[in-house]
Amino acid sequence: MIIQIIERNKPDYMKVKNYFGIFTKRMIAMLVFISLGLPIIVQAQGNMPKILSMRERAKVINNWLYTRAQTIMPMLMEREGIDMWIVMSREYNEDPVIKTMLPAEWRAARRRTILVISLPKGPVKDKGKKVETLAIARYNVGKVFKRAWNPEKQPNQWQALAEVIKQRNPAKIALNYSKEFGLADGVNWMEMEEMKKNIPAKYAKRIVSGEKLAIGWLETRIPQEMAVYTQVMRIAHQIIREGFSEKVIQPGVTTTKDVEWWYLDRIAELKLQTWFHPTVDVQRNDTDRSKANRSFAAKPGEEVIMPGDLIHVDFGITYLRLNTDTQQLAYILKPNETEVPKGLREAMKVGTRLEDILTSQFKKGRTGNEVLKGALDQAKREGIKATIYTHPIGFHGHGAGPTIGLWDQQGGVPGKGDYPLYYNTAYSIELNAKVAIPEWNNKVVRIMLEEDGFFDQTGFQYIGGRQSEIYSIPRVVKYLDVKKKKTAE
Repeated sequence: MIIQIIERNKPDYMKVKNYFGIFTKRMIAMLVFISLGLPIIVQAQGNMPKILSMRERAKVINNWLYTRAQTIMPMLMEREGIDMWIVMSREYNEDPVIKTMLPAEWRAARRRTILVISLPKGPVKDKGKKVETLAIARYNVGKVFKRAWNPEKQPNQWQALAEVIKQRNPAKIALNYSKEFGLADGVNWMEMEEMKKNIPAKYAKRIVSGEKLAIGWLETRIPQEMAVYTQVMRIAHQIIREGFSEKVIQPGVTTTKDVEWWYLDRIAELKLQTWFHPTVDVQRNDTDRSKANRSFAAKPGEEVIMPGDLIHVDFGITYLRLNTDTQQLAYILKPNETEVPKGLREAMKVGTRLEDILTSQFKKGRTGNEVLKGALDQAKREGIKATIYTHPIGFHGHGAGPTIGLWDQQGGVPGKGDYPLYYNTAYSIELNAKVAIPEWNNKVVRIMLEEDGFFDQTGFQYIGGRQSEIYSIPRVVKYLDVKKKKTAE
C-alpha cells in the first residue's frame, strides 16, 4: 500500500520521512502501553449510523415543531374540549412543555415568553381550519409562534395578553398545572396569579388545568419523528455494543466505573448528550446471594470485571430532542469457554418472554395500572418471578404518559398509573425476572432488561429492535480452539 501525506512546500523525500516519523512514534507509544500491561482501547468505527451536524439537527427539529403544531395541537384541543391553551415561562425557569415548543436555536425562554394556542371555532377536521399560534413576546418564537405584542403601543405585556383573550373569547383557558404529573405542572405560581389579576374576571374564572394537553403534547409522536427514532435507537445500541467489547473491557483490569466513564466519553465524541449517568454492574458465580435482592435505591459499587461475570448496563442518549433508555447484558467468557453458559441463555429467554407478556397487554384506553396487573398475573401463571417498572419515553427519558409500575410499587401507581394508553406513543419496556442458574449452584440472578418501543393502531414494535441474546466478551472467533485438552494422569 502506498501512503501519501500531502504537505505544502516540502519535497517528496521529507514527506515520506515525516510519515515514517509519525508511524515510529505511534509504534513506540503502543509498545509502551503493552509493556506496562495497559489496555489499548480502539474505537469502533464504520458501523455507527449517520449522526447529523448541529445545523442539520436544528433544521429537523424546527420542521418537526411546525408539523406538530399543525397536527397534534388541534387534535389534542379538540379531544379535550379546550379552545385556548397558554404556556408561559420566564427565562431560566421554563415549563417542561415550553422547552419543547421553542425553536432549536433558542436555549431558553427570553425574559417572559407567553405562547398562546387558540383553536378556531368549528370542527378541526374541516379543511382550512388551523390552530392559531401567537407569542405575547418581543420576538417571533421561531416560525410557529408569531409575535402578537407591540410594546410601543401597549407597554404592559399582561394587558396585551388580555386583549388577545378578549378578541377570541375562549370558553376554556388551559394552564399547565397538575397534581400528579410534574411535566404538566410547569406554570409558575406567581405568573398564574399575575395573569389572573390582569385579565377580566370572567376569563379568570374560565381557567382550567391543561394537564391532559401537556401530557398529550409530550407523549404523542408524529410519523416524521418515528422515522428517525429508529436511527436514534440504533446509535444507542451501537454505542452499547462498542462498550461491551474487548476493545473497551480487559477482564481483570477494567472496572465497572471505567466502562461507565468510557460511555460518557464516547457520547461526547459523537456530539450527543445523555440524560443520566450510565450504570454498569456485575453478577457472578460466588457465595454472595444478596445482589438479586439489592434495592435499586442504592447504586452498586465499583468492581473489577472478571471472566465468568454477567455484566449489565443502563444507558441512554439524547439526540434531536428524543431520548433513549436501554438496559442490556453481556457475559465475560472464561478462557475455555466458547459461548455463554446455557443457564444464562435460558434465563435471557425468560426475560424476553416477560417483555412479550407485558407488551401483549397494551390496548388503547387501558390504564398503566391495568396493563401492570394483567402482565404480572400472566407472569405468575407462567412461573416467572417478575418486577415491572415501565415508563413512557420521548421528549423526556422518564416521559409523559401512563406509568406501568415502579420497582417498589408493584400493586399499581395511584395517579400516574391511572392515565390511559393512547396510540402513537413510545415506552421504555423496563423490567426484570429472577432466574436460578444451574451452573452457578442455582444462584438467582436478575435478568434486567430495558428496550424502547412504539405503540400504534397496528400494535407494539421495538424501536430499532431489542436484545434477544446475551453478548459474549470477547466475541467468539470460530477458527480458534480454546477448549481444554486431556492430559496424561
